[in-house]
Amino acid sequence: MLRWTVIFLIIAIVAAIFGFTGIAAGATQIARVLFFIFLVLFIISLIRGRTP
Repeated sequence: MLRWTVIFLIIAIVAAIFGFTGIAAGATQIARVLFFIFLVLFIISLIRGRTP
């Protein structure tokens, strides 16, 4: 999932460079949502991994 976040972040940066602000904003939002989902799942896996 972190891989998809990086891909959408790169798409957002490239779109912003070329002036496609609508595409850049959409890709940025997708990257942000995926990052937070990844972060929550990572924290849950850390907590579950510590309990016997």
